Amino acid sequence: MREEHPNALFMCHPECEPEVVALADQVLSTSGMLRFARETHVQEIIVGTEVGLLYPLRKDSPEKTFHGFPAAVCPNMKKTTLDKVIAALETLEPRIEIPEEIAVRARRSVERMVQYV
Repeated sequence: MREEHPNALFMCHPECEPEVVALADQVLSTSGMLRFARETHVQEIIVGTEVGLLYPLRKDSPEKTFHGFPAAVCPNMKKTTLDKVIAALETLEPRIEIPEEIAVRARRSVERMVQYV
């Protein structure tokens, strides 16, 4: 991708393989990628994450060009469908119990993530 797009910056998720992360110009969360793309002067960005992020990036920063990896499909992200979300909200199932000390830390992460949405 860098050979095809020599002027592009490469950003990826920290969950990528270490050798991919080592090649990145920016290593960011999903919200960090959206924010970075919006704020950077760079006009061309290679996106090292699930292809589903390309749509929101292009919608949020239509003046920029984003290059994704077509094979970057996360099967776990595709398991959540609108029908499953509706069913979970209606039935409150499946119910997951989390110890409070873990819930406190997880809640902080989620709050940080949604504050930029």
